[in-house]
Amino acid sequence: MDPSRKRKIRLVVALSAAVLLASMLIVVSFSAGTSQLLPSEALAQKPDDRFELGGTVVDGSLRERGDTLEFAIQDPNGSAQMPVVYSGAVPDPFREGREVLVKGELEGGRFVGNDMTTKCPSKFTAQ
Repeated sequence: MDPSRKRKIRLVVALSAAVLLASMLIVVSFSAGTSQLLPSEALAQKPDDRFELGGTVVDGSLRERGDTLEFAIQDPNGSAQMPVVYSGAVPDPFREGREVLVKGELEGGRFVGNDMTTKCPSKFTAQ
């Protein structure tokens, strides 16, 4: 076989492998993410769909039950609420009235989560 033909075949094989690997990386990176939903949007989700629930912790809803926290999250405009059962590490700035993101899934009409991020209020907002 001609040496220049061998080089062309190797180049085609190497480029094909690189394109295949890059495509797989793109597919995995997009499928690994979770979608972030508000309580009003989360009601339409199927049970066992994993997603991230975002909103404000409702004042007066926080209850500790052993190793779990129970609270409600509401939309920023206050139109819908969803009860949350959370078991996991609680961030220091977590409290009622703060915005949170909780990862988990719907179970029996409530959101069960095990990973939480608290959004800290901006110190630059008008009072």
